[in-house]
Amino acid sequence: MHKRETSKIVLIAIAIMAVVVIIAWMTSTTEPDILDVPESEQAEKPVPNFKAIEDATEKKEAFFAYLKPEVEKQNNYLLSLRHYLQTLQRRLNAGNHLTEEDNERLIWLAEEYRVDEDIPAERQISDLLNKVDILPLELVLMQAANESAWGTSRFAQDGYNFYGLWCYQKGCGFVPSRRNSGASHEVAKFPNLSIATYTYMRNINRHSAYRELRHIRASLRRAQLPVTGLALAEGLMSYSERGAAYVNELQSMIRYNQELITE
Repeated sequence: MHKRETSKIVLIAIAIMAVVVIIAWMTSTTEPDILDVPESEQAEKPVPNFKAIEDATEKKEAFFAYLKPEVEKQNNYLLSLRHYLQTLQRRLNAGNHLTEEDNERLIWLAEEYRVDEDIPAERQISDLLNKVDILPLELVLMQAANESAWGTSRFAQDGYNFYGLWCYQKGCGFVPSRRNSGASHEVAKFPNLSIATYTYMRNINRHSAYRELRHIRASLRRAQLPVTGLALAEGLMSYSERGAAYVNELQSMIRYNQELITE
């Protein structure tokens, strides 16, 4: 083959590769698929038999190894939603309009996080940015440990409910053995760990009972300070009937287990 023909073939190949790259770039998107609950690789893995682990440190390590990937997955999802909302905010501030797809996503987010859909999009986004944000790993893990007795409760073992979440439709979960007379709530049962963790985080991020937690988090964001579990625990006074004692216990657990959590 002549050198000129070889060069021509190489140029054609390069041109084809360039077209493929351009098409891939045009059809790709960095925006999150916000209509799907993200699921980790271990979403449906059976809950380990934590009761069978007698050594306390070994049990904690197994507990963290099971839950950490899921919590990190959900926090990354929240950060991607937050980035998306900030992108919409910048677009509106620049005088541009939202696309039809953006408006549909905004409607979904407003419904998901209980933001008034009748207010202007700028205010919806501002309100959503106060709600769509991470929950520190150490706070989630210590709440899960506290609510599930380090993963040994039947609600965690049989229903992926590490967070003490309730539901109110008959048959939606487990009937607690110590439920007060006249009460109708059940302890929620979930099909996998991802949906359980997503539901827990959404509950903290949208329920009016945890407005103070969101206020603390937003204040830390404005001051460009770390969003820590110790700080946000102060906003969980309503999570338990024990109130301040519950918050103090969570904070003590965070301090005591911090080294193991960050390993």
